[in-house]
Amino acid sequence: MFNSINSKPTVTKIAVTATLIGAFAVAPFAIAQEHSDDAAASKEVTGEVVDMMCYVDHNAVGEKHGQSCGAKCIKSGGPVGIVSDGKAYLVVGEHKPMNDQLAEYCGKTITLKGKMADRGGIAMIENAEIVKK
Repeated sequence: MFNSINSKPTVTKIAVTATLIGAFAVAPFAIAQEHSDDAAASKEVTGEVVDMMCYVDHNAVGEKHGQSCGAKCIKSGGPVGIVSDGKAYLVVGEHKPMNDQLAEYCGKTITLKGKMADRGGIAMIENAEIVKK
C-alpha cells in the first residue's frame, strides 16, 4: 500500500494538501484578529457598586445598604461588582481584587473601564480601573 508505483497525486492528496496550505495561510490573520478583539473589548461601564454576596442573595442595592453592610462586606474580602442597566458584573482588577479601592463607593454610581468577559455564565470586567471624571 505504501510502496505504490503510481507517483501521481490523487484527489485526496491534493485536497488534504490544499486544506493544510489554506489553514496555515489563514492562521496569522485569525491570531491578529483575536489580539485586536482584546483591545476592542475594553469598555466603560457606569453603574452602582455592590457587594455581590448581598446583591445575589437578596438584591441589596442603594446607598443605605452600600454604606452600612455593603462596604463592610467588600472591605472584608467579599466579591465586588457593578450593576448597570439591570446587569451585574463581577469586578476584577489587574490580577487582583479591587476591594480596597471600591469599598467607599458601595451603593454609589461610578464608571469603570476594563475588558468585558464572560466565564461560566458570569459577566466580568477584568483589569478594571476607576474612571475619574
